[in-house]
Amino acid sequence: MLARAAATLSLFAWLFASVSLAHAASQSIPASAEGQIEFNTPSGNIGCIYTAKGGTSTYEPRDGGPELSCSRVEPRYVTIILGPKGPATLIKNPGEQGCCSDVDKLGYGNSWSAGPFSCQSSTKGLTCTATNGHGFFISKAKVTVK
Repeated sequence: MLARAAATLSLFAWLFASVSLAHAASQSIPASAEGQIEFNTPSGNIGCIYTAKGGTSTYEPRDGGPELSCSRVEPRYVTIILGPKGPATLIKNPGEQGCCSDVDKLGYGNSWSAGPFSCQSSTKGLTCTATNGHGFFISKAKVTVK
């Protein structure tokens, strides 16, 4: 009887781990006609825009791109810009505050990547890094850049 209970618990643990791993998947988010990719965190408090190298007809990133720009609405509006070289730039008073339109959500536990950037969404916040090792963490509670 004890062996059967242990086997059942082992099966449930394996199933739970399998479901958790399946949920922690790479999420594909479609690009606009101009090649930009926009996504928000499920809370709607953080929104990001990826712009490919060369930019768009109306926007060219610093240094020609690519670029990842993420904004947080609450408790104070901030924007972080991450390029392919050097550390992320934190803008504490970006002026324009157009964050978080109705776009695809990067689900908690999911990751996204394009160009040299990758982001991981969790209930604690959003972590994004470039292949050069620089990146940032942004949440309602805090913002850090490296």
